[in-house]
Amino acid sequence: MTEGLQLVARAVGAGAIPFVIAFIVLVGAVKKVPVYEVFVEGAKEGFDVAVRIIPYLVAVLVAVGMVRSAGLLDLLADVMRPVLSLVGVPAETLPMGLIRPLSGGGADGVLVETIEAHGVDTLPATTAAVMGGSTETTFYVLAVYFGSVGIRKIRHALYAGLLADLAGLLAASWLTRLLLF
Repeated sequence: MTEGLQLVARAVGAGAIPFVIAFIVLVGAVKKVPVYEVFVEGAKEGFDVAVRIIPYLVAVLVAVGMVRSAGLLDLLADVMRPVLSLVGVPAETLPMGLIRPLSGGGADGVLVETIEAHGVDTLPATTAAVMGGSTETTFYVLAVYFGSVGIRKIRHALYAGLLADLAGLLAASWLTRLLLF
C-alpha cells in the first residue's frame, strides 16, 4: 500500500466512529428524539440482559474448565485416533473440535496448547487454527441469545448449530491438509 493510501486509510479509520456518533445525534435532533434519554434507556436494558445471561455463561465456562482440567480431552483424542485418521482429522485437533462449540476462550486456550505441543507450522496446529475460524461457539451463542430473551426450547437450533460445526471441522481438516500440507 502506498504512503498516501495508508494516510487516507488512517484518517478514515480515526474519523469513522466520531462521524457515526455525530450522525446519530444529528438525526435524532432533527427527528426530535431525546437522544441521551434513549441512550440511557438502552444501556439499562443491556444491563438487564447481561444480568439474565450470567447464569448461562457461568455454567458453560465451569463445564469447559472441568473437562479441560480433568484431562478428558487428551484421553478421548487417544481413544478416537483410529476413527479420526479414517476421516482425515488429526487426532490432536479433537480437543479443539470439542471445546469450540462451548467456548471461544477455551478454544483459544486449546489452540495455544496445540501450538506449544506440536509447533506453529504443523498440521495439528494449523488445522486447529482453521477450525477455530470455521466453527461457532454454538452452546455459548444459544445460552446468550436464547437465554437473553427467555427461550427455553432450543432443540432444532442446537442440532443445526452442531451439524454446521461438524461440517466446519471436517472442512477445516480436509482443506488444511489439501492446501497446506
